[in-house]
Amino acid sequence: MTTTVSLVTVCALVALALASKTERAVQVPCESGQYTTNGECCEDCPPGEGVVKKCGSTQTVCSQCLDSETFSEDYSLIEQCRPCTECTGLMRMETPCTDSNDAICVCNYNFFFDGILGQCEPCTVCPVGQGVYSHCEHDHDTVCEECTDDTYSDRESSLDPCLPCTICDEDSEIQLSECTPNKDSVCHDPLLPTYFAPTSDMGPSPPSFTNYFLPDGSDSPVPGETTTSSAGSPRFLGHGLNENLIPIYCSILAAVVVGLVAYIVFKRWNSCKQNKQAANNRAATSNQMVTPEGEKLHSDSGISVDSQSLQEQQQQQQAQAEVQAPPPRSRTQEQIVVRVDGGPQPGTPPHEV
Repeated sequence: MTTTVSLVTVCALVALALASKTERAVQVPCESGQYTTNGECCEDCPPGEGVVKKCGSTQTVCSQCLDSETFSEDYSLIEQCRPCTECTGLMRMETPCTDSNDAICVCNYNFFFDGILGQCEPCTVCPVGQGVYSHCEHDHDTVCEECTDDTYSDRESSLDPCLPCTICDEDSEIQLSECTPNKDSVCHDPLLPTYFAPTSDMGPSPPSFTNYFLPDGSDSPVPGETTTSSAGSPRFLGHGLNENLIPIYCSILAAVVVGLVAYIVFKRWNSCKQNKQAANNRAATSNQMVTPEGEKLHSDSGISVDSQSLQEQQQQQQAQAEVQAPPPRSRTQEQIVVRVDGGPQPGTPPHEV
């Protein structure tokens, strides 16, 4: 009886242990689905890391990918770090390469990727009479549409849509030509001078108009001209206006420079003249202050006067004065004046015996 109880107890314990192990296995499942030889669940390498050693006898060994050089995008037990894609030829990089994402390359601007040919092709240019409905992108070509409902396109383009036609003012303008899908309407105000390019279906132009005929016979404006569609304004503004303004600007600049140079020269000349006059005045003042003793005096201008030359001039002046002066009479000298009658001159002292 005791043996039977012991066997029942042992069987119950084994059943409990198996149930507990099964419950733990259900609660903690293995996401990778692979185990090591020891029964351990293998771990995946996350994005940005590559497998260096696969899971087997030991756990998986991962390594970090190098940014801009290698990458790994998914959780994996076998994927290693792969080299980044390089954009070459007609391709350009839209998104750079990181450790967890590869670089994304697209076609260059004005090119799109043709899925049939498997390469980049130039974007389509819409012809005259058609405008751009959808611009060209790297993944699709340009979509063009016909210009209708008072719209036009007078040039080939891969960017410009159909433009609305110009509406002439009924009160002040005359419509010279109607709008077509290939060209805009032409309006004219009789009160204002208008410059326009005539078309082949128009009659002789009025004598007040100035016509510009292009070499190729097209009705587009000459390069450098501006087209306006507002009422009461010229249609084409010639580029000659800018060419005429350039000489005027140059003349004004030259006049300013010449005037500035003349002003500087005048100021210098006037300053030199004043300095020279001041020097002469100082020299005259120093000459008047010279003493007879012959001392050398220095004036404000730094000019010295020689006293010896001044003494010689004074001596010469004294000598000339002595020569011109009459000699004095001597009291001992006698003068006899003979009268007509032979008598002595009155007031003459008698002769001594």
